[in-house]
Order: sequence, then structure tokens, then C-alpha cells
Amino acid sequence: MPTETLHWIDWTIIVAYAILIAYLGKCFSETGKSTGSYFVGSRSIPAWAIGMSVMATLISSVTFLAYPGQGFSGDWILLVQGLAVPITLVTFVWFIVPLYRKFIGISAYEYFEKRFGYFARLYSSTGFIMMHFTKMGTVFYLLALSLASMTGQNPYGIVLIVGIITILYTWAGGIEGVIWMDVIQGFILIAGGLVSCGILLLHAGQGPAQVLQAAWASGKMNIGEFSWDFTRLTFFVMFINGIFYAIQKYGTDQTIVQRFLVAGTDKKAIKAALMGTLLCVPVWTLFIFIGTLLWVYYRMSPELLPAGITGDKVFPYFILTQIPAGVTGLIVAALFSAAMSTLDSDLNCLAAVGVEDYYRRFRRNASDQQCLRLGKMIILVCGVISIGIACLYIHMGGEAILGTLFELYAIFSGGIAGIFLLAFFTTRANRKGLNVGIAACVLFTTYAVLTSTKFDLGGSGKQLILDLGRFNFPHHKYMLGVYSHIVLFVVGYLASFFFKPDKETRQMTLYGWLEKQKEFADTEDVPVAVQE
Repeated sequence: MPTETLHWIDWTIIVAYAILIAYLGKCFSETGKSTGSYFVGSRSIPAWAIGMSVMATLISSVTFLAYPGQGFSGDWILLVQGLAVPITLVTFVWFIVPLYRKFIGISAYEYFEKRFGYFARLYSSTGFIMMHFTKMGTVFYLLALSLASMTGQNPYGIVLIVGIITILYTWAGGIEGVIWMDVIQGFILIAGGLVSCGILLLHAGQGPAQVLQAAWASGKMNIGEFSWDFTRLTFFVMFINGIFYAIQKYGTDQTIVQRFLVAGTDKKAIKAALMGTLLCVPVWTLFIFIGTLLWVYYRMSPELLPAGITGDKVFPYFILTQIPAGVTGLIVAALFSAAMSTLDSDLNCLAAVGVEDYYRRFRRNASDQQCLRLGKMIILVCGVISIGIACLYIHMGGEAILGTLFELYAIFSGGIAGIFLLAFFTTRANRKGLNVGIAACVLFTTYAVLTSTKFDLGGSGKQLILDLGRFNFPHHKYMLGVYSHIVLFVVGYLASFFFKPDKETRQMTLYGWLEKQKEFADTEDVPVAVQE
């Protein structure tokens, strides 16, 4: 019999999962006696575990809910961005991983300072902080709403409980604790998705072949229109967006770059990066396929889906009403895992950025123990702030405040991938030219956001914040992020010709690295950084 409340067996599984997480957090509490071990570990973690951690970090409750919602309401176009990631990554991972491991200690943004000066480090690290505070609040918010609808519990209480557990085990275990927790949570997440998919295939009332045929014939498995019209959400809009997402995530995001540093060797770090990305693609596909199966299931039995249950709400409703007791508890635990595996990485990396990009920069005589204590304090403070942001989302209904914060992030942190491209792929770009590029990027992004964003201004309905008529930003908003990177790169590169070159920084570019490798090859010498 369908039910709309969790069975006691499900509650037992959920509580047991929470106790397991708390116990494992305690087991890792003896690690991390220095900032090095707390943020990059002992460098003895196997590549497969780091790869699982990369996957678990990229897969959050947003994926757990948004991908099935997209698969149910639309087609598979959301998957196109994910498909572009491994294609992009394999073109530069062989160079960027060893380059980062050579030139930085803990923070990814140290590379930007060495290449372009402190302002580049400050701009990029501030963008990282803004984005991840916003993301953490979103993860908490979506988790709370889903679990509240499934359990009948207060969403504020859910945010508080999940937040406290995540903060405590992240605080205690450092990066090694985070990675091994991510491994466990990654397996639970995949298991929950596979079980859900299997149950849907069996419950659809048809064989798997018939289910797939029905979905295909209805266009539910399309990956978008193959059109170069950038005003609409087409295949190429998503694919181009995915290329720049991959560059920004793997070239500038502390949560990923920090994983490069945890590995014992360059080859293991490269293996972990590739493994994590290649794991993400089937997981993204699995969850969007779940949405397609939900569409087929409720198309065959429309009486089972109440009015008002649409989009992101459909999967939680199915879990609650159609999945057997016990299995429901496993899937809810998987939803917890999806959220926690993202939140723990964000907290540890925010602490690393706070210590390395700010505290050490201005307190050069600070002892390592002072830095470690501050890092742990940052985890506690950032965790509390993210809980507060999630509660604010719940109080304000989520949608309006989420949109506002994402727009602010787009304005003040756009173009970070452009900084990476200038730093890595050019030798002529210099710090003054980059600063001009950043200014141009901020101005362009501000214009694009203001002329493409509508707000409800009262009785007059939704209107553009700034209406310039035919001079409004004309393309789909997903292209805004792409253009911001391009504007920064082009303007920064051209502006660099008006200023004297910086001191020799060629060794920090792709060309310098390749020349160095050729030099070692010619002398039959092998650099320490690439020894296995």
C-alpha cells in the first residue's frame, strides 16, 4: 500500500546512517595535526578514492533532485554540459595537474598571484567564496524541502541536524576524513540511484525495451536542438557552457585543485581527476534517466500523481509513496550523502582559502598551529553561515533570493576561467593587462545581468531591471558566463601589449612546462615532480 510517511524501518536506516557518519568522523579526529596534513593529507590516499571524492563533490542534492526533475519535465539537454566536461578535461589535465603541483602549496589561487600578482588571487578566491556560500545554501535548502515533504519534519530542523553533523566530521577529520567519507557517501549515492532506477523499470508496467521506446518516441531523450541560435537553450549553448564549466571547475576551483595535491604523484593525481570526471557522466545520466522513467510511469498511471506534484517534487513523492519500506530509507540516506559529500568539501576548501589566501598573506609570522586553529574555526563559522543562508532561503521562499544571489555572483566573480586561460596559455599577458580585462568583464557582466533579468516590481508585473531596447543582452543566460570569460581573456590579452611585460613567468605557462619536459627528455633526466 502506498504511504505518505516514512516507515519505522526507514527511520532506523536513516538514524543508523547518521550514527555511522558521526562515528567515522571521530575515527579521523586524530588526523590533521598540521595545516599541510589537514588540507592536503599524507599524500598516501589511493587514486581511486580521490577520484570517488571528486565525483561525490560534484554530485550534490541538486543533481539528486534537479536531474530527475529535468528528465520528467523536459528532455536530456541538461546532460550535454556534463558530456562536454570529460572532452575538455582530457585536453589539458596532463599539463595543469603537474603544473599546479609544482607551483602551489595548498591554494589554487596562489598560482594566479605568482603569475599576475595578488589582485588576481584576491579576485579569483573571492569569487570562489561567493559561489560556494551560495551553493552550500542551495544544497541545504533543496535537501530540507525534499526531506520535509517526505518526513513531515520541520525544514529548519533538518538543515540544523544535517549541518551540525557535516560541520563536526569535517572539522574533526580534515581532508583525509572528507575524502574517505566521500567514498562511502559516493557508493551510497550510486546505490540509491541504481535501486531507484531498477524499481522504476520493474514498476513501469512494461518491459525495459518498451519503456525506452515510449520515452524515445516522445522526445524525452533528446539532447536539444542542433542550432547555433544562442538566444535559446540549444545543444551548442549547453555544450559551449560545459567547456567553460570544465575549465573553471578543474582549472580554478579549490575543491578540485586541492584533490590534485592530495595524491602522492602527478600520475596518480591525473588518474584521480579523470576517474572522478568519468564517474560523474554515468551518474548524471542515471539520474536524468530516472526522471524519464518517472515520466513513463506516471503517464501509464496518471491517477497516482496528485495535481501540483511536478518537476523536482516528483522523485521525492515517488520514493515516499511507491518504494518499499527499508529501500526508501536507503534512498533517503543517499540523498543525505549527496548533500554531505558536497558540503564537507566546500567547508574544508573554504578554510584552506581563508588560511592561505588571506591569513598567511597578512600574518606571515603566524605559526602553523595558529593557522590550523584558524582553519578549524573557519569551518565552524562557514558552516553556521551556510545554515543561516539556507534558513533564509526557506523563510523567503527560496526562488527570489536564490536568483538575486546568483546574479550577484555572476557580476563579481565572472571571468575566472578567462584568468586561467590567460595565465596558462599565453606568455605575453601581464598583471596590468589582466586588471583591465577584469574591469571589462565586470562591466560587461553587469550590463548583461541588468538588461536580461526581470523582477516583479509590484502590480506592473515583471520588468527588466534596465531596459535598453534593442541593446539589451540578446542571448540565453547560459551564454553570459561564457562571454564573461571570453571578454576577460580577449581584453586582458590585448591590453597587455600596452604595458611592459612582467618578470619572467614563462615557466608557469603551458609553453614553459613543455620546454622543461623536452629539456629533461633530451638529457634523459626525469624531474622529481613526475616520478612515479
